[in-house]
Amino acid sequence: MKKKIFAVVAVVLVIAALFGVYYTFSEKTQEGVKVITIQVKDASGELAIYKLETEAQFLRGAMEDASVYGLTFEGTDGPYGLMIHTVNGEYADYTETGSYWSFYVNGEYCNYGIDEQPVEDGDAFVIQNTKA
Repeated sequence: MKKKIFAVVAVVLVIAALFGVYYTFSEKTQEGVKVITIQVKDASGELAIYKLETEAQFLRGAMEDASVYGLTFEGTDGPYGLMIHTVNGEYADYTETGSYWSFYVNGEYCNYGIDEQPVEDGDAFVIQNTKA
């Protein structure tokens, strides 16, 4: 019986430690109004620029806010969030077309999907149709 109690306590401690590590190292969001830019570069190289104020904490919300300026996007919800396949009417799906939508923030490849990519004041996002 003591072994079972010890095992349960050990599992609880490991879970608590993992949660603490996740909380410490996860990206933090910024609350309040932020001014950001979203640029969409299609397969032909044409660029659409959306400068907006948003209270969104993550990129998906900011993209939804940019819809009032004409940005449109569609995707499929999956285990890792929304997988974008269409932006401004242009379709890109790696399995079908060999191209995909890549996302950059301040010149660096985004480390997160749009549901988890934090938005900070002054951020410049680029959504680019990329051929593999």
